[in-house]
Amino acid sequence: MKTPNSPSPTPVTPTPTIQPSPTSTATVPPNTPTPEPTEIPTTTFLFTGVIVPARCVQAAIDASGDSDYLYDEVREIITQADLAVGTLNATISDYPPRTGCVPTYVLVGGSENADALERAGFDLMSVATNHIKNCGLSNCGNRAFFDTLDNLRRVGITPIGAGENLGQAMEPVVVEVNDVRYGFISQGQLEPNVFAGEDSPGIAVLTEGNLRAAVSAARTVSDVVIVMPHWGPEDVPTPNYSQLDLAQIAVEAGADLVVGNHTHVVQAIQEIDGVLVFYGLGNFVFDQDWARDHQQGVILLVSFQGTELVDYKFVPTHVDVDGRVHIAGEQEAAEILARIEEASRRLP
Repeated sequence: MKTPNSPSPTPVTPTPTIQPSPTSTATVPPNTPTPEPTEIPTTTFLFTGVIVPARCVQAAIDASGDSDYLYDEVREIITQADLAVGTLNATISDYPPRTGCVPTYVLVGGSENADALERAGFDLMSVATNHIKNCGLSNCGNRAFFDTLDNLRRVGITPIGAGENLGQAMEPVVVEVNDVRYGFISQGQLEPNVFAGEDSPGIAVLTEGNLRAAVSAARTVSDVVIVMPHWGPEDVPTPNYSQLDLAQIAVEAGADLVVGNHTHVVQAIQEIDGVLVFYGLGNFVFDQDWARDHQQGVILLVSFQGTELVDYKFVPTHVDVDGRVHIAGEQEAAEILARIEEASRRLP
């Protein structure tokens, strides 16, 4: 069923599955109570927009000596989810120099950001993103990239979509919750320098062939497959033809849910053959205060009963230039949801 906060163009009306009690041919003694059906446990996943603890955000962390403040107002909602999944679009390494609060495409944050993400409640992190190899030093090579993966693993957050080679980057991350195996895959477009090769480290590149292969592989070890593509042009709420085509391919290949990111603004949602596609959740942590829509995003809460998606909900957010995330007020929340609804309505 849809929640009141969910845009109307993509209604979801699943019926919760009830597991019946086993039947028996044995004689039931008189006056024996009939067992009540056992309801399948509900599992809630949380997804965010892009997380970029760099530039002005890192400068503010350095000035305050505190990396936890970013998530103070959203920590409770993150930790309440059974599994919390973010999208990291920066490196987390102490090797590159801090850039300070200046315009730059070199997006680097200190290792303390991994600890802050863990304390905020994150469990998994998509890293198949276009800034995941940023360093800013000519002699850096892949050091900041590997530092990022190591820092996430150090605090118990599992990265998705990257590895020492393409084979590793393509591997699904499988998490079992309430006796259901949920498989996550992540692939990215946009920046060839970050793509993994057969013998070189990086992220899984998002192509039709890789997408079909990764979904198929995940299907063999998972009951539910969740695809997290990093795709699409920046600053645009309407998905482009590539996103629409790849979403269709993901569903055809066997995905049960698609949650995309990259565009830095919220994008449309769509239902394809009964599968929900969320094209972009906006910015969660970033310093892009030059446009109001770039300070906005949504936390996506998705509920499963067993393998069936039964509900979803948006929690609109607003981020300050220093990276502090707020739950959006009533008026701004309505503005964000209306933008998603309008973009969804424009889909072919």
